[in-house]
Amino acid sequence: MGDPVVVLVCGALTGLVALILTPWLRTLTGAESTLPNSGLHAMLACFGGAGAAAVAGGWAELVALAVAALACSLLVVVDVATHRLPDLIVVPAFAVVLVALVVAAATTGAWPELLRALAGAAVVGLGLLLLCLASPTGLGLGDVKLGALIALVLGWTGWAAVAAGILAAFVLGGLFAVILLATTKADRRTAVAFGPWLVAGGVVGVAWGPALLGMA
Repeated sequence: MGDPVVVLVCGALTGLVALILTPWLRTLTGAESTLPNSGLHAMLACFGGAGAAAVAGGWAELVALAVAALACSLLVVVDVATHRLPDLIVVPAFAVVLVALVVAAATTGAWPELLRALAGAAVVGLGLLLLCLASPTGLGLGDVKLGALIALVLGWTGWAAVAAGILAAFVLGGLFAVILLATTKADRRTAVAFGPWLVAGGVVGVAWGPALLGMA
C-alpha cells in the first residue's frame, strides 16, 4: 500500500488497540510490574501498524501484518516482565494471521507465497523446538511458538526474509547477552528474554532481509 494516510491511520488504530488492552496486559505481567504503564506496547504497536501499512500489498495482508505487530508489541512487554510468552496471545494471533494470509492468497492468487509462509513457519518452528529440547534453559516453548508466528509472516515475504530475520534474532540476542556479561549486569545463569529479539529479527527480515543476504 504505502499511502501516507493509510499508514498513519493504521499506526494510530493499532496503537489505540494496544492501549485499550493495557488493563489485560497488567493481568498478564502481574501487579508488581510497572512496564505496562510505560506505554511501550502502545508505541511499538503504533510503529508496527504503520510499518504493516507501508509494506502490505492488500487489505488482507495488511490485517495479517497489523495483527502480528499488535501481538508482538504485547508479547515484548510480557516477556521482558515475566520471561513468558503466553499462548493467550500467540495462538490466536497465529490463527488470525494464517486466516488473513489464506484470504490474501485466495483473492490475489498468491498461493506460492502462502505455501512458502507455511513452510517457513514449519521449518523455523521445528528448528527452534529442537534447540528448546536440546537446551531447555536457553529457549522455551513460547519462543518456539513466537518464532513460528514470525516465520509465517516472513515466509510470505520470502525465504531471504526468513533467513535474515531468524539470524538477526540470534545475533542481536547474543550481542545483548555479551553486553550484559561485559558490564556485569548479568552472569551465565541469568535468564534473558528472547522474545523481543525474535520480534526485532522479524522487523529486520521484513525490512532488509533480501538486501542483507545480497538478494535485493
